[in-house]
Amino acid sequence: MAPPTPSAPAAAGFSPYQKFVVGLLALLQFAVILDFMLMAPLGALIMPALAITPKQFGLVVSAYAFSAGVSGFVTAGFADRFDRKKLLLFFYAGFLLGTLWCGLAPTFELLLAARVFTGVFGGVIGSVVLAIATDLFDISLRGRVMGLIQTAFAASQVLGLPMGLFLSNRWDWHAPFIVLAGLGLAGLAVIWMKLKPVDAHLGKPQEHSPFMHLWHTLTEPRHLTAFLTVTLLATGGFMLMPFSSAFLVHNIGIDLAHLPTIYFFTGICTIVFGPMIGKAADKVGKFKVFLFGSAVSIAMVVLYTHLGPVPLWAVILVNVVMFVGIFSRMIPFQALSSQVPEPTRRGAYNAISSSIQQVSGGVASVVAGHIVTSGANGRIEHFPEVGYVVVGTTLVGVWLVSLINKQLQASAAA
Repeated sequence: MAPPTPSAPAAAGFSPYQKFVVGLLALLQFAVILDFMLMAPLGALIMPALAITPKQFGLVVSAYAFSAGVSGFVTAGFADRFDRKKLLLFFYAGFLLGTLWCGLAPTFELLLAARVFTGVFGGVIGSVVLAIATDLFDISLRGRVMGLIQTAFAASQVLGLPMGLFLSNRWDWHAPFIVLAGLGLAGLAVIWMKLKPVDAHLGKPQEHSPFMHLWHTLTEPRHLTAFLTVTLLATGGFMLMPFSSAFLVHNIGIDLAHLPTIYFFTGICTIVFGPMIGKAADKVGKFKVFLFGSAVSIAMVVLYTHLGPVPLWAVILVNVVMFVGIFSRMIPFQALSSQVPEPTRRGAYNAISSSIQQVSGGVASVVAGHIVTSGANGRIEHFPEVGYVVVGTTLVGVWLVSLINKQLQASAAA
């Protein structure tokens, strides 16, 4: 009897190799997310060091997101033509080079170019990670896989941001990027030596034209529903994030020094609940958990955006429950949507989805900026209206995910 392949589903849990792959993919997500998130807290150091204005710094931050979005879309046509391991090695190496460039940039112009370069490579890594996870894990395990991978976002807050701030205060703002690039070389070596080829999709018929592969993936009706859902889910998250810190300080009355405490406890709880949400999605049902997460998100977003002066512990509790709701939508949706594309289009599908998410996030931030205003003493006005928009997009998202779930059930029955 032939030995089981790395992609063989485990009945009760992960095989040793699958555990290694999940850990590796989570670390890659951690590195990419941390690189993106580092810019915001370092702004107070970067702006005076490079003598740039807030407008110029905003351009540096948004340059990554928009270049990542364009890169994901452009590479989608080629995403299924290579061994996914080789694709991951190429883009991760480029991402590390861009991160090092950020750590060495002495001027605004070079830093801006470095962020564009980093976004071109970093924006594709997430889609390759999801394609590998879909290829190597059976649907019965995929909720747990997505739950573990998504904890990287929380871990970057709990572990990465404090460490980044410590390094920048100990030396200067270049240090976190240089250290991240140096540690990333070890990850690159592990991928090269330990990760097995992920090329089962290459044995199936492929379209000859990369452009037509992109076009057919983009225009497939089943894919369009999922892409629209990604747009709405990303819009909801990115509308609240840019103004949350100012809202907590100026509207609720939280001291600026206590903001790290809120993010720390939120991150810790998300790390704990993320894998639990993934397990629940596999056992109870992905759509049921998504409905639960949507209901919790709606309730907590309305409560959060209407908060007045309350104690710190109350803010932490509301924030934790809200993020549990958000992750209870995100994790089961990713597991559910991973069933939508066929194996020969997974790379392109995930690249387009990642691109849409990046661009939608940028657009959502701009829209939110046109809704809210800054009142007396920095108070954020019209924040509840932003919450209502998020509730609306969540409700439409529930309807779209119900359509996706029905389509998947019909395909399974057929």
